[in-house]
Amino acid sequence: MRLNVTLYRVMAYVTGVVLIVLCILAILQIWTNDGAAVNAVGTVHGLLYIIYLIVSYPLTRRLRLATGPTIAVLLAGTVPVMTFIVEHRIRVRYIEPALAQLDGAPAKQAPRPVP
Repeated sequence: MRLNVTLYRVMAYVTGVVLIVLCILAILQIWTNDGAAVNAVGTVHGLLYIIYLIVSYPLTRRLRLATGPTIAVLLAGTVPVMTFIVEHRIRVRYIEPALAQLDGAPAKQAPRPVP
């Protein structure tokens, strides 16, 4: 499971960074007539996103995430900055407790809101 978590986190960050670069290049393309950089980075992002899906889906199944968090994880690579937000939330809410349980340590539970 640790390898799967590491691969997921690496692919989340790489996909997120490349998507931000793609968005910046797309905005800069307004002032230039050259779309080659956007096409190249867009193709790279597409390939990385496919790898991200291949890595993240088995992790969501292994963590037994509900439909909502699973969809959030899988679609995070399509919205700029979303991969960083979703990765952090999934890590805190699901990955760290699961890894703590594997280690035999009592899992930290997230604080519950006071009614």
